[in-house]
Amino acid sequence: MENHAALMEELNRYYAVWQETNYVYTEWAKAHGISVSCLLALTAIDEGGEDCTQKKISQRWLIPKQTVNMILKDFERQKFVELLPMQGDKRNKRIQFTAAGRAYADTILPELRKAELSVIQKMGLERMHRFSEDGALFIKLFQEAGGRNPNDADA
Repeated sequence: MENHAALMEELNRYYAVWQETNYVYTEWAKAHGISVSCLLALTAIDEGGEDCTQKKISQRWLIPKQTVNMILKDFERQKFVELLPMQGDKRNKRIQFTAAGRAYADTILPELRKAELSVIQKMGLERMHRFSEDGALFIKLFQEAGGRNPNDADA
């Protein structure tokens, strides 16, 4: 059995990395005049294609539905997005950028991606792949140890 103190030390290092990751994205967003939730919503809309909905943004980024709703209302007010009825499901609205919204996103998201890709390039593709694989393994093992699987039905 591994030394409990060593295990706790690694767990605390993991927490620190997780918190610091959240912090650097929050600070990056703030430096660009938006909240991190707004940044994540922009990313989700940009990548969401034809089936981007408020629920999917909330679930993907773990942003409360009310927060996503407030962001979308603000985006609508600024004429950055349109909320369109979805075929076969009139209760949900498909979210898409307007021309103004696309222009706004294009002032922020390419810079974010450039920074992220630069980091990956400096780390090296192999190391980044290992980082992602190790994170996926941690999630799988945590779920097996009693963590909730995000694919399970809503509790």
